[in-house]
Amino acid sequence: MNTSSNYQKVFTEWMTEYEKLLRHIITGFEAKPAIQDELFQEIALNIWRALPNFRSESAVKTFVARIAHNVLATHVAKAVKSVKADQNIEALNQDAEKDQIQPTPYQSMDKQQRQARLAKSIRQLKLEQQQVITLALEGMSYQEIADVLVITTNLVGVRLQRAKVALIKLMEAV
Repeated sequence: MNTSSNYQKVFTEWMTEYEKLLRHIITGFEAKPAIQDELFQEIALNIWRALPNFRSESAVKTFVARIAHNVLATHVAKAVKSVKADQNIEALNQDAEKDQIQPTPYQSMDKQQRQARLAKSIRQLKLEQQQVITLALEGMSYQEIADVLVITTNLVGVRLQRAKVALIKLMEAV
C-alpha cells in the first residue's frame, strides 16, 4: 500500500465498512448531531493521515476504533474544560432538558426512546466507562477493546462491569 490511489481505495473501503461503527461510537460521546458530524469528519481525517502507517499488526476495525477513541477522548477533555470554565452550568442543563422535552416523531417511537435514553446515560458515565461500554455495544471482544484502549483484558472486564452498574443506576434514575 504505497500509492495515493491505493490509499484512496483502502480509505473508501474502510470508511464504507466502518461508518456505522464510528457513528455509534461518536453518539456514545456526543449528543448534538452537528458536533457528531464534525467529529466524524475529524476521525475520517485522522484515519486518512494514519493510513500510511497501518502495518496490519492489528485488525482494521481495532485500528479505526482506536483512532476514533483518541479523537473522542480529546473532544471530551476539551468539553470538560470548557464546562468547568462556564459559570452558568445550571442554565445549560435546563436548556438541554428543554431540548429533550419536545421529541421529534422518530424519538417518539419506543425503540428510538430507548436508544436515546441509553445514549444519554452513556454520555453521563466517566470517560473510561464510556469507552468500554461503547465498544462492547459494538460487539467488540475484550481483546479488541483492550487493543483499542491499550489496556489489559482484565482491566476491560473491570471497567465494563463498573460501567454496567453505573449505567443501570443512571437508566433507573431517568
